[in-house]
Amino acid sequence: MTGAEPPLRPQGTWLGFDYGQRRIGVAVGQTATGTAGPLDVVRNTKAGPDWDHLQRLLAEWRPAGLVVGLPLGPAGESTLMSGRARAFGKRLKAASGLPVTWFDERLSSQAAERSFAAARAGGAARRKDAARLDAVAAAIILGNWLQSLPHEP
Repeated sequence: MTGAEPPLRPQGTWLGFDYGQRRIGVAVGQTATGTAGPLDVVRNTKAGPDWDHLQRLLAEWRPAGLVVGLPLGPAGESTLMSGRARAFGKRLKAASGLPVTWFDERLSSQAAERSFAAARAGGAARRKDAARLDAVAAAIILGNWLQSLPHEP
């Protein structure tokens, strides 16, 4: 056998996060199916995220790991929000003891907006559901990460 072994595919339930200055979208996904769905939206104020809410979600779902969307600039460069998302991910890792992976989220917000607009046009979503847009963006981030994982032979 030559060459390196492919990286192991992580197993289990994972939570994904779309960090924003006012809200943090949360999604849940499974490595077995490679799919993710919106879960919740957590308040984020000047005082910081609602850590009690985040701890409740972590306790309820008992994820194997966490994926935090990384808002990079158009050319893949770090931005002010990238630094904030990284700081959030580091605090999340310290608070949970779980592995944290950062994943490029440049297209997730646009995809979430398109998905929400389509749902509204079809009558499946209303204006008051717009706050869930952050959870939809988190699901897109987590889903894209799950799809990027190496597949079992």
